[in-house]
Amino acid sequence: MNRLETSFAGLKLKNPLIVSSSGLTNSVDKNRQWEEAGAGAIVLKSLFEEQIMLEAARMQNSEYSEGNDYLQTYYRGHCLNEYMELLKGTKSVCTVPVIASINCYSDAEWTDFAHSLEEAGTDAIELNIMAIQSDLNYKYGSFEQRHIDILRKVKKGVKIPVIVKLGSHFTNCIPLIDQLYANGAAAVVLFNRMASPDIQINTKSYIGGEVLGHPSDLSEVIRWIGLTSARVPNLDLIASGGVWDGAALVKTILVGASAAEVCSTLYRHGADQVKAMLQFVETWMEENNYQSIGQFKGVMNAKQIKDGTAFERTQFFKYFSLKE
Repeated sequence: MNRLETSFAGLKLKNPLIVSSSGLTNSVDKNRQWEEAGAGAIVLKSLFEEQIMLEAARMQNSEYSEGNDYLQTYYRGHCLNEYMELLKGTKSVCTVPVIASINCYSDAEWTDFAHSLEEAGTDAIELNIMAIQSDLNYKYGSFEQRHIDILRKVKKGVKIPVIVKLGSHFTNCIPLIDQLYANGAAAVVLFNRMASPDIQINTKSYIGGEVLGHPSDLSEVIRWIGLTSARVPNLDLIASGGVWDGAALVKTILVGASAAEVCSTLYRHGADQVKAMLQFVETWMEENNYQSIGQFKGVMNAKQIKDGTAFERTQFFKYFSLKE
C-alpha cells in the first residue's frame, strides 16, 4: 500500500496534494505536467458565472433585442464549450481525479451545465461560492442559505460528488458546513482566497493587491478545520490557503483535513515543489512511525487534544509573559 494514499468525497487519491483551481490548471498540457510531477488530483481553472454574465451583457445593443439574445446565448455557449474541451482533454491524458470548478454566486443556470460536466467525465464538481455581504438591509442567514440553495439545485442534476469551497467571511461556518453535509455535500474546502484590493494613492485609483497567498494564511485554515472536523466528523474537509510546504501539509492533516489544495507555492517554486512536499510528508511519517495518512488524520483536532480551547482563543498571548 502507498502510505500517502487518501480519499475524499468518495475519490481515491494516491496522495493528499491537490493542485488548486487557478491559471496553473487552465490547459491540458499544464495538467498533464502536474500529474507527472506527482499531484494526487487536479481542480480545473474555474468557470466564472459573473464573468460570463458581464461579458454577455456587454454584447447588448438596445436596438436589436433578438440579436442580443442570440449573442448572449452564443457567448455563454462558447465559454461552456471551451471549458468542456479543457475537461475532456485533461481526462484523456490524466489518470488522477480531475475536478471541474464553477465559481458562482447564484443558482441561476448551473444545473444543466453540471449535468453536462458529469457526462463529459469530470470526477466531481467544486462549487466556489464567493461574495461579501455589504448591503445595509442584509438579512442574517440569507447568504448561508444561498450556499444551500445552490448546492441543492446542482445536486438535483448530477450523481457525482459535489464539493463546496467556502470563503472565510463567516462568523461561524460550522453550522453552514453541517447543513451542507445534510444536503449532500461530499466535501467542503476551507478556504477560498478572495481578490485583494489596493489603492494607487498618486492616481487615486483602485488596483489589484497581492495575488499570491502567504504561509501565514495557514493559521485560520488550521483553526477552522480543527474545529469543524471535531464537530462534523463524517464530512471530508480539504485545506486551502497557506499550504506552502510539506510541514504545512502535515499540519492540515493533523487537524483533520483529508487533503490540501495547493496553489501559490506552485506559482512561486514550480512543479518540483510537488515532489519536495510529498517527500517531506513521507519522511515525517516514517520518523513518526505512521503507515498511512489515516493514522494521524485528526489526532490534533478540537476533539482529540486535551485543551481544545486553543482553537478558540482570541487573545492567546495574554496568557504568556513576554520578555524584552
